[in-house]
Amino acid sequence: MIKDLIQSAIDEESKPYWNGLKEEKLLIQCCGDCHQSIFYPRSICPHCFSEDISWQEAVGTGKIYSFTIVHQAFGPFKGETPFVVGIVELDEGVRMMTRILGDRDLIAIDNRVSVVFKTVEDDLVLPYFEVI
Repeated sequence: MIKDLIQSAIDEESKPYWNGLKEEKLLIQCCGDCHQSIFYPRSICPHCFSEDISWQEAVGTGKIYSFTIVHQAFGPFKGETPFVVGIVELDEGVRMMTRILGDRDLIAIDNRVSVVFKTVEDDLVLPYFEVI
């Protein structure tokens, strides 16, 4: 169910990202010209429009930029409530939407987090984060 949703979003630009997750590696792109980190995957740099894009492994740590607690969900996530969804700003400077795991009393803006890899269906791995 979740895998079907994600499979439809996988394209040539994002395939290395999804393959990296299967190996428990959080990959992001980096521009060879302006040296800015890039997330979500794309074919040109959103900062300088260069096509000189390469993949690098992120450190996997960052801070909570924003979050919310989901009490009512639909589709494949309906039975998993309540859960925390947040935007994490990685140490490399990019932000990504993700689940934040752990004690909700520890979840707060600017708290440090670290990536954990969760197999959610068959060979589908997603990056979640937990407070460190």
